[in-house]
Amino acid sequence: MSILALVEDRPTPRAVYNWRIYLLAAVASCASCMIGYDSAFIGQTIELDSFKSEFHFGDWSDAKVDLVSANIVSLYQAGAFFGALFAYPAGYFWGRKWGLLASAMVFTLGSGLMLGANGERGLGIMYAGRVLAGIGVGAGSNLTPIYISELAPPAIRGRLVGVYELGWQVGGLVGFWINYGVSETMPASHRQWIIPFAIQLIPGGLLLGGALLIKESPRWLFFRGRREEAIQNLCWVRQLDENDIYMVEEIGAIDQALEEQKGTIGIGFWKPFQAAATNRRVLWRLFLGSSLFFWQNGSGINAINYYSPGIFSSIGITGSTNQLTTGIFGVVKTVMTIVWLLYLIDYLGRRLLLIIGALSGSVCLWIIGAYIKVVDPENNPTPHLTSPGIAAVFFFYLYTACYTPSWNGTPWVMNAEMFDPNMRSLAQACASASNWLWNFLISRFTPQMLSKMGYGTYFFFASLMVLATIYVFFLIPETKGVPLEVMDRLFEVQPVWQAHSRIMTQLHDDEDQFRHELQKNIAEEKGSPEEFIEKADD
Repeated sequence: MSILALVEDRPTPRAVYNWRIYLLAAVASCASCMIGYDSAFIGQTIELDSFKSEFHFGDWSDAKVDLVSANIVSLYQAGAFFGALFAYPAGYFWGRKWGLLASAMVFTLGSGLMLGANGERGLGIMYAGRVLAGIGVGAGSNLTPIYISELAPPAIRGRLVGVYELGWQVGGLVGFWINYGVSETMPASHRQWIIPFAIQLIPGGLLLGGALLIKESPRWLFFRGRREEAIQNLCWVRQLDENDIYMVEEIGAIDQALEEQKGTIGIGFWKPFQAAATNRRVLWRLFLGSSLFFWQNGSGINAINYYSPGIFSSIGITGSTNQLTTGIFGVVKTVMTIVWLLYLIDYLGRRLLLIIGALSGSVCLWIIGAYIKVVDPENNPTPHLTSPGIAAVFFFYLYTACYTPSWNGTPWVMNAEMFDPNMRSLAQACASASNWLWNFLISRFTPQMLSKMGYGTYFFFASLMVLATIYVFFLIPETKGVPLEVMDRLFEVQPVWQAHSRIMTQLHDDEDQFRHELQKNIAEEKGSPEEFIEKADD
């Protein structure tokens, strides 16, 4: 099975899979384009000679240059951490549409402020812009997956949420190659480094304009008691009349879900927090889901994203070849993301992908670190890459190919599956905040790590990936194919590595027993075939 397959929960009219649902997902995913672009362009742009010259980096010590570079990059992640938290009340009170609009406005304002920085004004205005832009993308990283999942028909929900992840990689790909373009075709000047900053306004502007045109989430409107508007929006998205049997069933399911929420955790801003605090199983799952982003960032991928020129320089790649190698890094990530979306996530499952990705990625980093320790290419430069250097580059790309289809998107998928709809908004806020917290710490201290630890930086991340393998094996169960209603039972089964097989066996046994009893009851009853069919439906 792949993400292109349609596994329907009930007979679905073809009209439901229409262009409108894909357009809404694409517009909302401009938020992930903003995130991906920044992660790719910022580290390379601040390494341009034109940028360093305008802000007088040459007058500073290496320690101060590392500190300023880390501040420029990491203030964005710090803002995103708070933005992810602010998105929960924004999404609750304002809705998904207006929450996305607000995030786009804040991001656009921050991006505009960055363009005001120059050698005379200094970096203060850029710092402020980085924080504001971070708040915007942090909120967008929370609201976009929720918005898409609330709109999507079940059979293509994974495909549409995958558009969000794909937007992240496409933005990154553009960011890597924009820097290569300006470094190769433009002379060192203010214009050379300001262009990559200005391009941030494109995905921000697309989200800003698109958010004004998209429809509000029908499920949020039902939740807020705006029933008529909710039905109208749902009919527009599905391209069906409200009296169509499919629409009647979907509206009935939403009503039932709301009634269940009222009877379980309740309706209210603080209710999910109270439910989490009083239910240790849910609290444990919140911890597990959020902790996956510690191990994700512990892979070292964001150190490479944000400081790719320094990473490749440590291997011995300099000059224009450095920019080209970074661009190819972006291509590998994008291609492997597509492979992950179309095939691997549903074929191999979540748990096995994480284990394979961590082990194989760790081996690659040990090899790269050993090469740097033995050869020390920064202090022993050569006109061209030697054979060991080419091998190091190969293992670097192999590491990227191992990480991307495993730890890049899988933690997001698992966080979407581990919680029922009543807790999903809070869980998404926790997951997003955790991602940006560890993202901030990695981006803040990577320059110092590279300066002080050298090859040890690679050994450090390789060790964390080994620990991540152990963590996943003993604590994270497989969630592929497990209904949301059975998640409580899944996380109770011990040992964890047998939980999935046991639960799936139980589900098959329950289904077989139900069918047997149903057939027996029908065979023992007397009546017309129509009555038997009615009993079977019941």
